[in-house]
Amino acid sequence: MERTEIETLGEFGLIDHLTKNFEIKNASTIVAVGDDAAVIDNFGKQTLISTDLLVEGIHFDLMYTPLKHLGYKSVVVNLSDIYAMNGTPTQITMSVALSNKISLEAIDEFYEGVYAACEKYNVDLVGGDTTSSQKGFIISVTAIGEVAPDQYIKRSTANKGDLICVSGFLGGAFLGLTLMEREKKIYLENPQIQPDLEGEDYIVGRLLKPEARVDIIEFLNTNKIVPTSMMDISDGLSSEIKHICKQSNLGCRIYEEKLPIHQAARQAAFKFGLDPTVCALNGGEDYELIFTMKQEDYDKITTSEEISVVGYMTEIEEGSKLISRGGGLHDFFAQGWKAF
Repeated sequence: MERTEIETLGEFGLIDHLTKNFEIKNASTIVAVGDDAAVIDNFGKQTLISTDLLVEGIHFDLMYTPLKHLGYKSVVVNLSDIYAMNGTPTQITMSVALSNKISLEAIDEFYEGVYAACEKYNVDLVGGDTTSSQKGFIISVTAIGEVAPDQYIKRSTANKGDLICVSGFLGGAFLGLTLMEREKKIYLENPQIQPDLEGEDYIVGRLLKPEARVDIIEFLNTNKIVPTSMMDISDGLSSEIKHICKQSNLGCRIYEEKLPIHQAARQAAFKFGLDPTVCALNGGEDYELIFTMKQEDYDKITTSEEISVVGYMTEIEEGSKLISRGGGLHDFFAQGWKAF
């Protein structure tokens, strides 16, 4: 039998392959696979559902990830998908597979982080599952949320001329990962050398304790700004804007000089010999929001220091281009996180 390696498809190619013949059978299913969350019509409000899987050695490393931080982050990254659909998260389920290296005390510490996130974001833990794992720690979280009828926001509804906006700063989490991997390597080569994290609180925090941008959703709602498309930045800005372009059948222009990069992240990038622009475009796990909006709404966002306009949508024939500081036009590709 012919064998096809999954890596030849990539994560989203695999999803497209597995769901290409899928047909919605229930009238209550409004949006199924293909967006940050599913949408289900129920009791006057529409239900949002999103699931994430985190696997030790792929998504996190217990050598430098405190278990409490891991529990917190496991919840936050799922809630981010609900906010990315313009919804309000209400419940989560948490399932874990544990190897025999995980003690009761360790799992207690993990759940301290889970409950801290639930408390902060006003979310109830309503179920889940536990099982054993022959190798490593595996975490599966399902987030459930709600949104007013037909107020959810998809990736496929951007329009030509829409402004491209992002919240917060980009690239910090990737630089935090770069730092932690460097210190891990040094420690493994010489356990007598202690990790040197002095002055790197910002990038380490971006990696280990991200936050979901509920404040951005509240700002948009308060100022009556309705994004034309939106998603969260988990795999890197370049990957996410390419998803919006593909699903909206459009191209885009991104201005290098407009990319929001924190000064601490910029300094860390230079220290590691990296280009801050590349980190901002391709670094994952920032869990900021990227959204498009009508140009006439621009004045409404100027009161927020947390939102940056980084570009605009174009016709698909114009492609996806980065406008450099010198005015040059360059193709850019989805070079963020790839699961396969």
